[in-house]
Amino acid sequence: MFVSVVLDPSSMDSAKSLSTVLTHLGFKKIQRACWEHTSVSEQLFSSLKKEIDRVTDYYDKVRIYQYPVDGMFAITELSKKKWKRGILRSPTT
Repeated sequence: MFVSVVLDPSSMDSAKSLSTVLTHLGFKKIQRACWEHTSVSEQLFSSLKKEIDRVTDYYDKVRIYQYPVDGMFAITELSKKKWKRGILRSPTT
């Protein structure tokens, strides 16, 4: 699956830690705060979330865009050390 990670770190230390995690997991930096990977497995995605959770603090924000997830688009967000996930379905005509 395609995964894009957008970072809003609260400090330079968080930014460096997140950058290290993403680089280690094979993500490529596309823009200043945007990283992408075109072939992420469920296992790698699980590791990604655990590693992000480990290196972030309460004030960091991370948003992850995934496609496809059961044929749909998913947005997963870490804010205030809590993960939230939304699934967007295509409109039926």
